[in-house]
This record gives sequence, C-alpha cells and structure tokens, in this order.
Amino acid sequence: MPGHRSKSEKKDAEKQLRRDPYEVLGVLRNSTDQEIKSAYRKMALKYHPDKTANDPIAADMFKEVTFSYNILSDPEKRRQFDSAGFEAVEAESQDLELDLSSLGAVNTVFAALFSKLGVPIKTSVSATILEEALNGRVSVDPLLLGQAVTKKVEKQCAHFYAVRITEEEVSSGLVCRVESSSKSKFKLLYFDQEANSGLSLALQEDSKKTGKITSAGMYFLGFPVYRLDHTNNSMAQAKDPETAFFKKLDGFQQCEVTELKAGTHVFAVYGDNFFKNVNYTIQVLCAASFKQEKEDLRSVEAQILTKRAELSKFETEYREVLVQFTDMTSRYAQEMESIDELLKQRNEIHSAYTTAPVMKRSSSKSRLRKSFKKAAAKAPAPTEQEDEEEEEEAEEVEESSRQRNKKPSACEKSDSLKKKSKWYNLHLKLDKKKPC
Repeated sequence: MPGHRSKSEKKDAEKQLRRDPYEVLGVLRNSTDQEIKSAYRKMALKYHPDKTANDPIAADMFKEVTFSYNILSDPEKRRQFDSAGFEAVEAESQDLELDLSSLGAVNTVFAALFSKLGVPIKTSVSATILEEALNGRVSVDPLLLGQAVTKKVEKQCAHFYAVRITEEEVSSGLVCRVESSSKSKFKLLYFDQEANSGLSLALQEDSKKTGKITSAGMYFLGFPVYRLDHTNNSMAQAKDPETAFFKKLDGFQQCEVTELKAGTHVFAVYGDNFFKNVNYTIQVLCAASFKQEKEDLRSVEAQILTKRAELSKFETEYREVLVQFTDMTSRYAQEMESIDELLKQRNEIHSAYTTAPVMKRSSSKSRLRKSFKKAAAKAPAPTEQEDEEEEEEAEEVEESSRQRNKKPSACEKSDSLKKKSKWYNLHLKLDKKKPC
C-alpha cells in the first residue's frame, strides 16, 4: 500500500500536470490581448462555480482557466512565461479575480478588510449578470448623446444603457465617462451585440480615485488610446519601491478598441462595492467640440510611451551606479578603519623613543590616599604620657570654645557699658529696674 505523499510532493506533482496557458484558453501564442480576454470570459462563464456548484471537475477547470489568464493578461508575466516557462512565473503571487456575488458573508468581510488596508484585490463581474446579458435577459435603457444620467445601482448588479451614433459622430470620436461623488467602486462595461440579440462583454474599466471622486472612462477617438493598470504596480510597491518605480508604466497598455461603428452600442455600470450600493453619473459625449483635448491627449500619451522606453534604459544605468555606490561606501569604511589603525601605530612608535621608565597614571585622590597610608605606617605609636597631654589639650580647647559661645548676662553687659562710658567719657543710660 503506497504511503501518503507530503505537501511538497503533491505540489511538485501539480506543477508537472500544469497545461500550457495558451492551450487552456484555446488561443495561439501570437494572439492579441483582446482575443485572450474574450477566450477567458467565455470559458470562465462556462465553468463558473455559480453554474457548476456540485461539479468538482468544473471547479478545477475554472481555477486552471483563471490561473492561465492571470499569466497571459499581464505583459511582463506573459513575456517571462514565453521565455522560460512556469519557472519564471511566481505562481504564489498570482492575483485571482474574485466574484463578490459568489462569496459568503465572512469571506466578503475579509476581502473588504484587506482592500481597506491597501491590498489590491481584483474583482470580476458576476457570472449571473454576464449569463443574463448573453441570453438577452437584461433591461437596456436608452441614453442620448450629451445626456447625464444619475442613478443608484445595487452591489454586484448592473444598469445597461444603449447609445445610438451616426457616421459623423463616429468620425468625431466618442467618450463615455462615469463618475461617483461618493467614491464608490464600480466597473464601466462595453458589450458587443451577438446575432441572437445577446450581449457579450468586450471591454471593462475599473473605477479609480481622481481627487474627490472615483471615475472610469472609455475613449473611442479614432487613434490609439492607452489605459493604465495600477494593480500589479501596487503589489510591487509593497515588495520593492525601487522596482515598482521602474515598472510604473508597464501597465500602460493600448486599449483594444479605438473606434466604434455607426449604430447602437451598449454600455453598463456594475456596482463593485463590497456592501453598499453605488451612486453614479454616466454620460456619453461626442468629441467634436473637444478637438484641443484630443490633440493634448495624443501628445501626452506619446510622451508617456517615450518616457517608458527611457525608464527601461535608465533602470540599467541606475542599477550599475547603485552597485558602484555600494562598493564605494564599503571601501570608504575600510579605508577609514585602515587609516585610523596606521595613525595609532605611528603614535605608539613615537612614544617608544624614550629611556625613562614607563609611569603608570593614577588619579590625584588615589595618590593622596597612598601618601597618608605611608605616613601613618611610618609614624611611631603614641605613649601614655602623650595620650594624657592630648586629652588635656582637648579639654582646654573645648572650654575655650564654650566660653566664646556663652551669652553674656545683663550685669556683664552693664559692666561693659560702664567701661565703655569711662573709656569714651560718655554718659550711657542703664536700666536700673533690672537687678544684676
């Protein structure tokens, strides 16, 4: 009967059974980010625990699909996997996307607590919402261009809006923005329309704090527009701030869709709070009156791309200089210690040029104590006669001090005054009432 395997052995066995992420998602190695994302959403919807609660095989498939997407959706991790396989990817640090609607109350509390502490937690759109949209069972409200709609959506629920645009408006460009003055978390979603009138999720933007609000936007301006994913950089910031700085622009990636076609397009606002409902305002604008903003955005994002390339080069230079600085600092300490030792040896050699015996230093108090002890040791012991003489002298000294400290009486004071009056020929009045 075979023995039980240890945890490390089980982990190694799981690593050997891992399938290629491209194979799991059913995409090619040269697939675009949009193709990878679409494949993941279809498979995640197929094997989601909400639909396959009692199927352990489907649960394992869902984990494998999520794990594979976490590698291929991150440009850096995808590059590492393509060059060196799973060994180059830290499996323990993979960020799972949580579907809050499928979490229990206790797990939701823990997730909210970690998020409050600053731990970045990726969340996904509820599988129930995606399935209902795919089957065409969602309510879609019309939204006019330039119209601002303010509503409240419940947590892990979505409001759908349909916007109709013309060829002229497409050529000018479109912008969809959502803001929340209560700083709520939400997702801005864009759906493709399927042949069966269903809706499949195509684009997703998570809200982020900008000043006193949270906001998210999608920009279809006819030229490449970029989005910045802060999640991976937040994890790197906690581990190594220097590395996080140099990877700050790694999440600056081009959006999958740059322009829309004339017709009806569907957007949605998904409540992503842990407990509270989301207050929001949604607006779709034609960019015809924002020509200067379009040019400014194109210019700034081009500068960011240039800066990203420069940052990669600067990191190499910085690392080289940092190594040199560390070496110089270590050498500085060694040289300082070496110089101090040589100067100490030089002083000792200077002190050796003498014929006088080496004198030990001692404090003045110790020298006085020693001299008193020596004098006491050399002095002869006193005789009995000397002791008597010393006692008599002591008594005389005590008597004289007693006489000096004794207070004079009234008679003695009067006698002294008489003497003073005779001496100075002055008539001093005496108090005759008091007897002497």
